[in-house]
Amino acid sequence: MDRRSFLKNSTLGGAATVGAAALAAPAYAQGKRTLTMVTTWGRGLAGVHDSAQRVADSITAMSDGDLTVDLKAAGELVGAFEVFDAVTSGQADMYHGADYYFVGQHPAYAYFTAVPFGMTAQELANWYYHAGGMELHDELGSIFGLKSFLGGNTGAQAGGWFRNPVSGPEDFQGLKFRMPGLGGQALGKMGASVQNLPGSEVYQALASGAIDGTEWIGPWADEKAGFQEITKTYYTAGFHEPGAGLSVATNRDVFEDLSPAHQKMIEIASGEGHQWNLAQFLTNNGTALQRLQAGGVQLAEFPESVWDAMGAASMAVTEENMYDELFAKVHNSATESMRASSNWLTRSEGAYRAQRDRVMG
Repeated sequence: MDRRSFLKNSTLGGAATVGAAALAAPAYAQGKRTLTMVTTWGRGLAGVHDSAQRVADSITAMSDGDLTVDLKAAGELVGAFEVFDAVTSGQADMYHGADYYFVGQHPAYAYFTAVPFGMTAQELANWYYHAGGMELHDELGSIFGLKSFLGGNTGAQAGGWFRNPVSGPEDFQGLKFRMPGLGGQALGKMGASVQNLPGSEVYQALASGAIDGTEWIGPWADEKAGFQEITKTYYTAGFHEPGAGLSVATNRDVFEDLSPAHQKMIEIASGEGHQWNLAQFLTNNGTALQRLQAGGVQLAEFPESVWDAMGAASMAVTEENMYDELFAKVHNSATESMRASSNWLTRSEGAYRAQRDRVMG
């Protein structure tokens, strides 16, 4: 029996269901309902909070106010890493966040944000919408009583900010570094002391010396966060999040209690928010990178020995989780789709971009 069935069939779950139905009846009589959305983002965090607000506003607008989404940023109702439990328990109706924060609930959640050496944003969209990813997200969510959709994307993320340049894999020994998800687990295998901090806490941790380095998102969001005020060493390519998806998850009982039209509004608003957010990040990153460079930030790339070590560590983390049947199912599906997409994208868009850069300068 899955978690949702257990809760519905238990005495406590049955009482809660009856109580919720009784309380909801007046709202339906008036033809209006408010859903509380909690997020893993501090209010105003560039891009990620924007994405959550975009989805919330779109649902409200499409329903003409019949379905209003009340957004609560991290800390306003629950903490950033408490949103999953808040929605599964019914304390909140829905969340917007990065699902790899919840690999403790199930490691397969990482694939719906990003995994090391995984999919780019386009490859993620291909898998999600046309190669079984959405169905697997739904299968995973059903275990926890959630109905989930992609609802944002940061695009490729930077390797991060370091107090000192990285010359080889040995430099990660004892390094206190902020990185969530399976990427963080991979750095742990390289000897790093990995910290999983909410975005709103990262600047202070880096400034105080509680961490030696951090990844966040990319030039625009990183500039807004102010990391360039602390260190000038910035690695622009990372192994951990080549196209990080963000998710909208609604309590499944709440979702199924909505009309089909309102359910479709949540799905459509989430999908539109995914594309809108990706374009937002990609539009802003280039000019932000120019400003960072003008301000003295030194751009760097990891040496191949570091990439090789990151690859070996990432494969070890993946292998450790393959015992789980659903994790293996999600991994195999995502990998197969990624390889097929990459084969075409490399030969078409990749070849074109190389020639465009050569010919046009």
